[in-house]
Amino acid sequence: MAKNKLQRFSEIRNFNNVIEINYDVIFNNKTAGCWQKDIFKNNNPIVLELACGKGEYTIGLAKKNPNKNYIGIDIKGERIWKGAKDAIDLNLDNVRFLRTRIEHLNLVFSENEVSEIWITFPDPFLKKSKSRKRLTSLRFLEIYKQILSKKSFIHLKTDSQELYEYTLDVLVKNKLRILENLNDITKNKKIRDLDIKTYYEKKFNLMGKSITYIKFMLNNI
Repeated sequence: MAKNKLQRFSEIRNFNNVIEINYDVIFNNKTAGCWQKDIFKNNNPIVLELACGKGEYTIGLAKKNPNKNYIGIDIKGERIWKGAKDAIDLNLDNVRFLRTRIEHLNLVFSENEVSEIWITFPDPFLKKSKSRKRLTSLRFLEIYKQILSKKSFIHLKTDSQELYEYTLDVLVKNKLRILENLNDITKNKKIRDLDIKTYYEKKFNLMGKSITYIKFMLNNI
């Protein structure tokens, strides 16, 4: 297993769709403001999937929406390897993977550079002492606000009822605009891109767990 992990780390360094952010890149702003022009080489909207794991949702979104640029973000390179390889095999030019910490997003993207964020099945960090690590905590929402355009959306898709309720509470307390709120996505009849199913979602479905969804904005336009 360790051998495979090391091999994958070596391979992703040669993948042209993977960008690994180190401190030199961050503090010299080598990517901020350059994603459309220098990396994707088009003017299409940029969409992020945070804590993307193996990139299943990133790949699914990119296949359905070729006129958008997708970036799957995770800190673990062995996970990113799978999504990056799939994107190469499928000739998806509108996909990149970024290996960095989510706390650094405001350093690797510039103001108004991102048009949409997906958060799919993140670690809910159920212990109260770890609530600041939840990707919908106010701490992270403040980071997203620095890079999102004013009419941008954030999507949360989760099997965790606790994270779902926590997120609703954060949004209501901070008077943020909730556009869609489903406590069970099987009730969805119209929302795009909710039909993409990752390995974990299929597993949760077999367990009979409800999948929840919230779409919201950080600006009350």
